[in-house]
Amino acid sequence: MSALPTAQMLIGAYHQLIARAREHGIKVIGSTLTPFRGTDAPGYYADSKEPIREAVNHWIRTSGAFDAVIDWDKALRDPADPARLLPLYASPDQLHPSHEGYRAMSDALDPKLFR
Repeated sequence: MSALPTAQMLIGAYHQLIARAREHGIKVIGSTLTPFRGTDAPGYYADSKEPIREAVNHWIRTSGAFDAVIDWDKALRDPADPARLLPLYASPDQLHPSHEGYRAMSDALDPKLFR
């Protein structure tokens, strides 16, 4: 297994994307990374990845780097186990949202973000 990227590496990549978009006058809406513990995708989840996801999400929420933020993590996570999708919102692979999960994502959107 190759070394995991650090939260700072991922945040650095976000900074590059934000800068490039803004050079072209593009509004940048950030969104948090959704939980993925329990996914059946081989090698996709590891306990060592969760602190990275949490740190990146904290930065997305609090940095002010984006013009707006959509908190998919908050909308979809299981309050009893925040590293997992709420069972109602999880598809069978435990990685992608179910129909109900996509509805919850839609409900979390502020349409004003797209004006």
